[in-house]
Amino acid sequence: MPYPTRAMAVRFIGQKWRMVLSLAAALFAACAACGAGASESQAPTGDHAVDQAVRALMQSVAHDVTQDGPMAWIKYFDEGPAFFMAVNGQMAFPNAAAAQQGTRKFAQTISHIELKWGDDLRVDPLTADLAVVAASWHETLIDTAGHREDDAGYFTGLAENRKGRWQFRDAHWSAPVPAGH
Repeated sequence: MPYPTRAMAVRFIGQKWRMVLSLAAALFAACAACGAGASESQAPTGDHAVDQAVRALMQSVAHDVTQDGPMAWIKYFDEGPAFFMAVNGQMAFPNAAAAQQGTRKFAQTISHIELKWGDDLRVDPLTADLAVVAASWHETLIDTAGHREDDAGYFTGLAENRKGRWQFRDAHWSAPVPAGH
């Protein structure tokens, strides 16, 4: 049996790769279709309940932060290793311990805070225990020297129901960039 020429080997390998890639594409399409059907059938039946629970979480956060100050945030942050917070596209707190420490430090500089969520609050239930939440926000801060600062922006986060309690698994705050930047 003669040895294949280099051109024949390249064609043979090319044909095999096309077959492998075609098979992979077909399997991916089949899995995606099955996954879409599975997601639909596994979607939480309590979307409305999750929506209402996360809206209640947001209302509680605004109330407690306004009433008790920044330290109230700590009870709404997941204490596990998954938690992180970003602000304006930068990592502010890479984990729960850093968030607790940073919140305690910040709280020492504030004499009053008022947090209000906008009427555009959105809740996207993902499962019975997870939901994406987003809303515009307005915050009035008065520091210990009596200086007032009003800030506004947009908040997004992943809310998680753990042990019957909703809290933030992660959070992102953003504020508009001043014109010309």
